[in-house]
Amino acid sequence: MALSCQKEQGFENFNVDINLPDNDTILLLSKYPELKLYNSEIIESKTRTAHIVQAASYSDGFRKGIFLFDDYKCKAIYQRDTLNIKLNNYNGYFGNGVLIKVFNNQFYIKDIDPGTLKGEEKFKKARVFSQKLILNSNKFNKNDSIYGFLDYKCNIDSSIDKHFKGYFKTIIQ
Repeated sequence: MALSCQKEQGFENFNVDINLPDNDTILLLSKYPELKLYNSEIIESKTRTAHIVQAASYSDGFRKGIFLFDDYKCKAIYQRDTLNIKLNNYNGYFGNGVLIKVFNNQFYIKDIDPGTLKGEEKFKKARVFSQKLILNSNKFNKNDSIYGFLDYKCNIDSSIDKHFKGYFKTIIQ
């Protein structure tokens, strides 16, 4: 019998920290302009919305590699009873990141497929090692500010280990 620390992905509880807006990293986000990832992009926020670092590592038996990404932006949309938080680095052609679905004091993470083209929304199946989400509130309304921290580790396509960690803030649309 084989044991594994991996688990099937599902909804988990998130933590609430009302002091998250006062976190040093969150405060620093307000001092920098939002990233512009491609020339014709319309910038929705005057200040930076995310400081996320993703380390993606792979091994094919012969080679190993690690790639770091830190150009993520945050967007949150409240639809019916679900808050959708997208942390993505879409560049006008394709993107990489996660969609966090928050519902009834729980959350679920979907990995955005890097091969997704403009106008599409595709996701990759992931095996989760660990996931932790902290938000400043568990009550959401349009036009409210949302602050958060995410620490997410998973494996995609049995070949890529992904560690996605950092802080984000945005206005709920």
